[in-house]
Amino acid sequence: MHAPTVVPLRNQLAERRSEAIKSFREKLRPELLLTALRRITDQTLRELVRLHPLPAGAVLAAVGGYGRGELYPYSDVDVLILLREPPGPGDTLMIESLVAAMWDLGIEPGHSVRTIEDCQREAANDITVETALMEARWLVGDKALLATLGEVMRNQMDVQTFFQAKRAEMQQRHARHQDTPYALEPNCKEAPGGMRDLQVILWLAQAAGLGRTWREVARTDLLTAAEFRALRRADMAFKRLRIELHLLTGRREDRVLFDLQPGLAAIYGFEAVKNRRPSELLMQRYYWAARVVSQLSTILLQSLEELLFPSPDAQVHIIDDDFCMVRGRLDIRREDGFERNPALLFRAFLVMQERPELLGMSAQTLRAMWHARRRIDSQFRQNPINRHQFIQILQQPRGIVHALRRMTMLNILPRYLPVFRHIVGQMQHDLFHAYTVDQHILMVVRNLRRFTMPEHAQEYPLASQLIADFDGNWLLYVAALFHDIAKGRGGDHSELGAIEVRRFCQDHGIDGDDAELVEFLVRQHLTMSMVAQKRDLSDPDVIRDFAYCVRDERHLTALYLLTVADIRGTSPTVWNSWKGKLLENLYRLTLTVLGGSQPDTRTVLAQRKEIAANEIRLMGLRDESREVFWSQLDIAYFLRHEASEIAWHTRHLYYRVNSPDPVVKARVMGQSEALQVMVYTQDIKELFVTICRYFDQRALSIQDARIHTTHHGWALDSFVVLLPPHEKDLRSYASLVEHELNERLRQARDNTYQRPQNASERRTGSRRSRVFPIIPNVELQPDERSTSWRLSVTASDRPGLLYSLAEVFAAHSINLKMAKVLTLGDRAEDIFIIEGDVLGHPRAQLQFERDILATLDSASN
Repeated sequence: MHAPTVVPLRNQLAERRSEAIKSFREKLRPELLLTALRRITDQTLRELVRLHPLPAGAVLAAVGGYGRGELYPYSDVDVLILLREPPGPGDTLMIESLVAAMWDLGIEPGHSVRTIEDCQREAANDITVETALMEARWLVGDKALLATLGEVMRNQMDVQTFFQAKRAEMQQRHARHQDTPYALEPNCKEAPGGMRDLQVILWLAQAAGLGRTWREVARTDLLTAAEFRALRRADMAFKRLRIELHLLTGRREDRVLFDLQPGLAAIYGFEAVKNRRPSELLMQRYYWAARVVSQLSTILLQSLEELLFPSPDAQVHIIDDDFCMVRGRLDIRREDGFERNPALLFRAFLVMQERPELLGMSAQTLRAMWHARRRIDSQFRQNPINRHQFIQILQQPRGIVHALRRMTMLNILPRYLPVFRHIVGQMQHDLFHAYTVDQHILMVVRNLRRFTMPEHAQEYPLASQLIADFDGNWLLYVAALFHDIAKGRGGDHSELGAIEVRRFCQDHGIDGDDAELVEFLVRQHLTMSMVAQKRDLSDPDVIRDFAYCVRDERHLTALYLLTVADIRGTSPTVWNSWKGKLLENLYRLTLTVLGGSQPDTRTVLAQRKEIAANEIRLMGLRDESREVFWSQLDIAYFLRHEASEIAWHTRHLYYRVNSPDPVVKARVMGQSEALQVMVYTQDIKELFVTICRYFDQRALSIQDARIHTTHHGWALDSFVVLLPPHEKDLRSYASLVEHELNERLRQARDNTYQRPQNASERRTGSRRSRVFPIIPNVELQPDERSTSWRLSVTASDRPGLLYSLAEVFAAHSINLKMAKVLTLGDRAEDIFIIEGDVLGHPRAQLQFERDILATLDSASN
């Protein structure tokens, strides 16, 4: 009904917007585009109100960002229709007509219809409403009514309450974004260090009567000239980025997503440099701006708090000649103290650590430290006092992580350790790290610290126990700081990092066994994870080789602690209890070897059988009952399975050795999210494919597979699977798997299973894996004993990948003996021990490898 009346206006709006965007492309000044879009929209709405009038005495006002005078290309247009009294039926029709016409124009309005009393009530109940009304700006209608609203809201506002509410709101928002500005796909508006943090400071400054713009605030004592320039640059950087996101996607989009980063980098004109993609250079600029905002918003928020909550009678407690405590915070006694004596920069962090009564640093201290960061030069770095103090910071019993994070935020740590500066904001495209390199390093230090805290002992029982008895646990923090310090340079970052940490140890007086340990940890920080997750821990040779690598218990314990902290610091989704169990098993097995026990295969076999036999006797089974089942098993079976697994299998199979029906049993592994599933059945064609197909359809992620065939031809397969992330009831799932997989195997045996028509469809990998694909890699080599072959595959992970590989195995008549499935985020690194006649014929073997590679290629596309 409205469309014909607004068509000319809609065309005019589109034309003006197009001209404004074209002008932006020529001048690249974001504030001009935001202002132009606001003015165009203002004028359009005023002309629209002539066609669709407001109720008598009403006013149309811009609120929120639009009220502030900034309108992004695809942002909502937030407006308030303010009435003198509640609307009658006629008023409602007029308002509905106006709002519908806005939609017809192509404007997406976020509108509210209120009286002044409504505004008072809503603002009292919702801080976001109160904030939006602060920025109300007249568009058309009764100016006096809007002025009255402004006066009423100012009188109603309690500035101190407003400050506390906005600070709490900011803390909650930061928590939703993991409290870091260094996520790999940040939200430029809402994430810590983003645009919203800047807006919060301006809202608080406006509430305190200090000004509505950064220029006005800079005229007060709240901002120095240097801080104003830094904030202004960061503000402009964020505004342009948000504009480019809107224009690139053609929608309201504030997330700097992986698949948008290359396009944004091209728009900005970034070109690849050695070891750096254009998108990485773009994101480093983003992190620079986010860090500046984080630094200065922390200082300004604290300055505003001290201004709004004055304590004229606050007692000053003298700490020493340089520092005092004011209102529970560390304060520098001379404003130029850090400039006069830069060594006080590290001393300030030590004082914070040594005095638990200190709740933080004053705004004056933070500001002075930020401005003095440029005093950290080569002379500062070579000063023995500063070197000693830095090591002392790492040796303190408390406050280490807070100190390192604050040093990073204030740009002190990157200036003190130039090698650390190179990885600030360094992206990681390995598909499993969720943070930049510098943020990951700090997460690893945090995880190591948590091992020492009694309140976290239930999270890491073995790690907490080991670190309590570890001499010099501060050395682990040094290793954590350097373990990924050489990322992004090209080459082996572990070897390059070992060189850097050796130099650090020499400069900081760490020598002898301590220096050797730290260098070992940096060089070998990936080794334990790789052995635990990619090698067969039931093989005594694997354990002996790893024991030779670590040499003694101290090195083993240190490497275990760093490995657990490292994996848990990559991403919230990478760690799982199965990885934890593998690492713990490797630790304990290696500790036994280091303790002097050097068991050969025969000894391991005898011990494992004896332990399993004792467990079986406790179940009430006689030895002769057990032997009926064990007589069908070869040495390889006993070497590939732990004693508890052997006992579990025996309990369920001793009386069903020749069972014509499949036997499926599932059990919960400890208190974790993993299930162990046993399958015992007469061997059938494509058995492994059938099992993998079922797990794939149930979204169960296979972590480990051990395939065995008894002397009399029955398949005895064991799997460790993880439930989908949203599933928590393991015991119910265990019963479900037992029933469903048993039925599926019966149907496969009887040839009655009908494969779903869409079963051949392959689900694609994650969005991240499509943007940063891994080049698939296949390696096929005979094992050391030449009895089987070792197939290693690396590719982007996707649902059903293992099932696809199983189909290739079946097509080439390949028998799978064991699988080690390592999933690192969106990256799959799997090991298969296989055998088959085709592997002995070069041409057939080559075709098999090609088919495997083709399957991996489909996972990456």
